[in-house]
Amino acid sequence: MKALVLAAGRGKRLQENSAHQNKCLVNIKGQPLIECSFENALAAEVKEIVVVVGYRAEDIINRYGNSYKGKPVKYAIQNEQAGLVHAIACSQRVLGGSDFMLMLGDELMLNPRHKEFMAKFQKENLFGLCGVVKVKDKSLIKKTYALAQDKNGVISRLIEKPDHPKNNIMGTGNCIFKHKVFDYIEKTPINQIRGEKELPDLIQAAIDDGHLVKSFSICDEYINVNVPEEIDRANSYFRHY
Repeated sequence: MKALVLAAGRGKRLQENSAHQNKCLVNIKGQPLIECSFENALAAEVKEIVVVVGYRAEDIINRYGNSYKGKPVKYAIQNEQAGLVHAIACSQRVLGGSDFMLMLGDELMLNPRHKEFMAKFQKENLFGLCGVVKVKDKSLIKKTYALAQDKNGVISRLIEKPDHPKNNIMGTGNCIFKHKVFDYIEKTPINQIRGEKELPDLIQAAIDDGHLVKSFSICDEYINVNVPEEIDRANSYFRHY
């Protein structure tokens, strides 16, 4: 099992915060944001960390080199900003045949449970496991994705950035997949609004083909840092925990 951390995006909405550095290196209380994902990968005891880089790739490569706290680090290049699923596709050669834990380099989790996350995936021999968090404000789900599931957490439907979420379960960028998920990238439709292939649609393609995908409560609070206000929000959480 390897960790796959996506850190190739430009982050234009972060304005000056990402103008002169990769957005995943924005400091949250003195720590580069991407290290939150690195630490969660260490907690899950992955074999290796693979980072997909693109915009200002040298910022990350020069900073971390070939290891993070003794854990091997390798890099895959996304030469064009073509979305999350395209970034996953760019990692296939570097991942080899390994199953992988997907992470975003610009997300922060409070009280993350990645060791348990990994244990559930392995114990139940799942095709996929989606990290989710219950939110009080359902409007937050419009920034990520919604899902429908049964009482056992078996997911039947995922919806990218829904206008009207049906429940308070918000999907995150943390998922674990069998390597066979790469078989469904070509089958994933292009989102007509964004012009890119989206993660929920990739997972849906596998579910529609009969694969078992469940959800897992991955953390207590989740922030995907995309605008300057979310940097302030992220730092404010540290003052309370």
